[in-house]
Parts: sequence; structure tokens; C-alpha cells
Amino acid sequence: MSLEKAIKHNKEKRKAYRGSKAFDTSCRNHGSCSWCEGNRFYSEKKRKASAKDQLDRYYDYYDEQ
Repeated sequence: MSLEKAIKHNKEKRKAYRGSKAFDTSCRNHGSCSWCEGNRFYSEKKRKASAKDQLDRYYDYYDEQ
């Protein structure tokens, strides 16, 4: 049975893509669109910024002495 025929006879149970997934093929789970990558790597970016801030404070402390 083809997909169109299954949809016509209400045999197809899969849900259609919603939101940006409906029109952007790169926006799937683990996609490569910039919005999804930003969401996935948010905690990593935050952790790196925190580590950089700690290093800056460390070097500032020893530069004063």
C-alpha cells in the first residue's frame, strides 16, 4: 500500500513534521541548522566561558603579585 493510499484510508499513524522540521531538511534531530546546533551546544559553550573566566581571574591574581 502506498503512502498516499494509506493516508487516504486513515491507516497511516505517523505524525507530520511540525515547526521548522516541516520546511527545513537540515533541521531534524541532531540537525546541522544553526538554531539546533546552538541549542545542543549551549551547555558546552557556557562551560567553556566559565573556564575561560576562571583562567582570566587566575592570571590576573598572579599578575598583581
